[in-house]
Amino acid sequence: MSKLRRTAPPIGWEHVRNCFPMPNELFLFDLSANALAVYIYLLYCANRHTGQCHPSMPTMAKKLHLSRSTVLRCVKTLEEAGLIATEHTDIVTKQGIKRNGNLRYTIRPIREAIEIFHARQLSAVERAAERQQV
Repeated sequence: MSKLRRTAPPIGWEHVRNCFPMPNELFLFDLSANALAVYIYLLYCANRHTGQCHPSMPTMAKKLHLSRSTVLRCVKTLEEAGLIATEHTDIVTKQGIKRNGNLRYTIRPIREAIEIFHARQLSAVERAAERQQV
């Protein structure tokens, strides 16, 4: 996986700390406001070198003032759009019992997500054309 590239802050923001740029291409994906909020929160939590984070669903729901089911739906939307990848994790308790952990989220590079998005759009158009021919 390629590294997240560091970009210069917008003009006038050179001395502002604790912020990160949002890719303009994000608006190509036609995401809901809730899905955008979840994506922004994941960017906020992500390690800048690995692009990974693992906030829990209840934590995201509480921080974003959304229901857990809404957060889950938004995560699925972001995954389908190719913006993030999720992976199940396991934890071992002090008693040695293996349990399900939080999902590990990986923020995909925006260029990769755009390629996935365009490929899916193209295949959907091709499927629609095939249906019309039949």
